[in-house]
Amino acid sequence: MTHGKLYLVPAPLDFGCDTQAPLQDALPLGTIQAAAGITHWICENAKSARAYLKRIDAVAPLAAPLQAQDIRELPREVHKKGDHAGQFDARPLLAAALEGHDIGLLSEAGMPAVADPGSSVARAAHDLGIPVVPLTGPVSLLLALAASGLNGQNFAFVGYLPQDAGERQVRIRELEALALKTGQTQLFIETPYRNTALLQALVQTLQHNTRLAVARGLTLASAHVRSETVKSWRTKAQPGTSDERLPAVFAIGR
Repeated sequence: MTHGKLYLVPAPLDFGCDTQAPLQDALPLGTIQAAAGITHWICENAKSARAYLKRIDAVAPLAAPLQAQDIRELPREVHKKGDHAGQFDARPLLAAALEGHDIGLLSEAGMPAVADPGSSVARAAHDLGIPVVPLTGPVSLLLALAASGLNGQNFAFVGYLPQDAGERQVRIRELEALALKTGQTQLFIETPYRNTALLQALVQTLQHNTRLAVARGLTLASAHVRSETVKSWRTKAQPGTSDERLPAVFAIGR
C-alpha cells in the first residue's frame, strides 16, 4: 500500500487577535486548496483547528464535512515542553498515513515545527518513510528578520527568554554579546501579554548602539515594524503596545 503524505500546513498569524485578515491575503490559493483536500489532522488544539478549517471551507470546500474530519491533538506535555529534542514518539499519530491517507500538521499560527510544536511529527514521518510536504505560507520569524534591516545571512532563533527578571537580564546580555561579536542576529518571541515587559527589559539592558527591532501583528492591517538603536528607543515614545494581544517578534544585532 502506498503511504499518504504529511503536509505541513501553515496557518495565518492572526491567532488570538481581535481582527482576522482574509485567508486568501495570508495564504496562496494553492495552499488553501491543498488543505481543503485533507481529512486527517494533527494539531495543537482541536477547537482552533476546526475554526481554521471553517475559514478554509469558505474559500475552498472541504473534502469532508467538518464533523467528519479526523482531528488529533498533540499531547499537552508537548505544548508545555516542546518536542524539538526528540523525546516524544509521534509515530502512533501517523497511523492513518500508513493506511494511505494524507495528514495535515497544524500549529496555532504560522508554520508548524518552526517556533511551535511539530518537529517530532515530521521526524517520525521520515522514520516511517512517509513523504513530508511543506506548504507555502507565512513564517513570522523570516518576515520579521527581512523587515528588520539586521543581518539576514547569519541569524539564530533562540525561543523564549526567561521570565525571571534577573535571569532575563543575564540572557539578554549573553545574546547581545554574541550578536555584537559575531554579527549574528538574535531572534526571540514572548507570550503576547508579556511583550511590554520584555521590551522594557531590552531597552533598559541593551547597550545604546545595539540595534533592536520589534515586529508586531505581521500580515495584519495593524502590522508595525520598528528597528532602531537602543539609544533611539530610549529617547522616543515610552516602549509599549496598544494591543498586548498582538504577537511580536524581537531581534537584536549590530
